[in-house]
Amino acid sequence: MAKLSLRDLDVRGKRVLVRVDFNVPTEVRGGKTRVTDDTRIRESLPTINYLREHGAKTILMSHFGRPKGKPVEKYSLRPIGEYLHSLIHQPVIFSHDTIGEVPAKIIEHMENGDAALLENVRFQPGEEANDPEFAKGLADLGDLYVNDAFGAAHRAHASTVGITKFVEQSAMGFLMEKELKHLREGLENPARPFVVILGGAKVSDKIGVLKALMGKADVILIGGAMANTFLKAQGIPVGASRVESDKVDLARELLDLAKERGVKFLLPIDVVEADEIQAGASMRNTSRLSPQHGISDGWQAVDIGAATIALYQEEIAKAETILWNGPMGVFEIPEFGEGTIAIAEALAQSGATTIIGGGDSVTAVKQAGLAGKMTFISTGGGASLELLEGKELPGVAALTDKN
Repeated sequence: MAKLSLRDLDVRGKRVLVRVDFNVPTEVRGGKTRVTDDTRIRESLPTINYLREHGAKTILMSHFGRPKGKPVEKYSLRPIGEYLHSLIHQPVIFSHDTIGEVPAKIIEHMENGDAALLENVRFQPGEEANDPEFAKGLADLGDLYVNDAFGAAHRAHASTVGITKFVEQSAMGFLMEKELKHLREGLENPARPFVVILGGAKVSDKIGVLKALMGKADVILIGGAMANTFLKAQGIPVGASRVESDKVDLARELLDLAKERGVKFLLPIDVVEADEIQAGASMRNTSRLSPQHGISDGWQAVDIGAATIALYQEEIAKAETILWNGPMGVFEIPEFGEGTIAIAEALAQSGATTIIGGGDSVTAVKQAGLAGKMTFISTGGGASLELLEGKELPGVAALTDKN
């Protein structure tokens, strides 16, 4: 069922509550909190600016970090409000309370076109519990509700789901719309060959995605620590590498399923192994992996090897659509990041539609300076995985139907 979009709402003079995702990376320098990656804030600007230009009173709300239902100074949204001010060149009124008299008074004095930011919704225990009383407290501050927090759309919380029961109309913001368009509609009938690249630590995190994409992908390329579980399933020694021993049978099932469906399912044919996972560790490229020649005892796989990079580049070059989620190794340590960066470069050079499905692959693409060369970069990690699995996102399902 199609949901209302922000464009469908009459917002002039209305108090519009907007759930954004300002859960961004920060660092403290000289006693001040600074935003180190403002992607999610910038991605919310089309919605915020539309509301300002159309004479709404824009009331923003977000979570930030994991304060566990109580105020924690380092998770205050005040510095994020100050940063937003520098982007929209207009004061952002900050409410140090999330619900109640303080925000109500601020909103009462707002003019059309003004913007305000409420304190972190997770300072309240009612947020993650989806408490109706807290949800109503939020709803009482506005007339209409817009959800633009794709990164939190897989959470059934008070500010993403509960609030919709107490407002007249709820709609998608422009970022939410864009994410759904690329991740759901864009991958329904992808141009072929359709290549899926999956990395990261655990097979268990990606089971649903792997099964869902088996019916759509032509080629699946596996990297990261999750590859070790598949290698073990093929009888290849994995040394001291991280493995989900309880998922080896499942890995075998997935390999059989790929064969059955005619999906080319490729695993690393060599890896970079290290004697420990830290900068400055001893490293070497393994020879071709086989049941006779695996990862050395006491050593760990930390990246895909040179032959695997070449093999994967070949598949990427033939692709018409590529979806990438998860790094190829421990890329946060630069020495172990070569495979991940090489994959990012191969995507940038391909003529394919390239979709980066959230999480660490987004960080990798940015670190490589290649974000501008990708067709679409998702702002949601868990939300994009659930969407790719074909699950309904609670934060979308709760919005008002278009008809």
